Amino acid sequence: MTTLQTEIEELWERRDEVSLDSAEAVAAVDAAIELLDTGRARVSELVDGEILVHEWLKASILLLYKQAQPQLSQFGPFECADKIPLKSQIAGSGVQVSPGAVIRRGSYQEPGVVVMPSHIGIGSYVGEGTLVDSWVGIGSCAQIGRNVHLSGGVGLGGMIEPPMAKPVVIEDDAFIGARSMVYSGARVGEGALLGAGSLLTDTIPVIDAATGEELSRGFVPPWTVAVPASRPREFAGGTFGLPCLLVIKHLKKGERHDKAKLNDVVRTQPKLTL
Repeated sequence: MTTLQTEIEELWERRDEVSLDSAEAVAAVDAAIELLDTGRARVSELVDGEILVHEWLKASILLLYKQAQPQLSQFGPFECADKIPLKSQIAGSGVQVSPGAVIRRGSYQEPGVVVMPSHIGIGSYVGEGTLVDSWVGIGSCAQIGRNVHLSGGVGLGGMIEPPMAKPVVIEDDAFIGARSMVYSGARVGEGALLGAGSLLTDTIPVIDAATGEELSRGFVPPWTVAVPASRPREFAGGTFGLPCLLVIKHLKKGERHDKAKLNDVVRTQPKLTL
């Protein structure tokens, strides 16, 4: 992998000078994407509570976009022309995929993931036991932990470029309410519950309702319940409400809010053959 990383880094540094269509360049990029597709590597991970980004793997995705040409394919009755093919070899993976789900190659879902009709982008990672509900959009490189519930219509933004940019991270046991949007490298901590319709970016204030203290920007603390709110700000044209998130409850570690209790029936994974 060290040799492959060096190849990708050299290709990225010289991407405007060398041909990316050579057999060697295509093989190197394909090998890196295969690591992502099989879960042997991931673009980002939590190390000692901090987000570590493996820039060379993100660079390999960007190189793929420069190399690849749109290819015609069939998706049900529809004809598609896309640079990134769909993921294959779902059978036997332990992942439950409903009709209408679009999962791109170069993403990885651990065994026990349930995917309803939704879209999962390249470079993303979804942990064991997570439910991806209907009409969820998981952007490229987003990192989702284990036993997470992504409710209907949730949007998680991708952060492919620049390579050093931190992706959206949803930690283990989190619950993201319906129609919530998490973008621009924002992060939801372990066991946190995000109320329906929440907006979280790296600049959105997260405020403690009990004290009025601003806890963070773009990070919902672990084992809290946060709901969408607004706070007034003065401008030349008047007073306007700007979005924020309000932490209304602090949970004990391991405590599950009623709305966040996992549906074990949906997640039960017998020997699955698709």
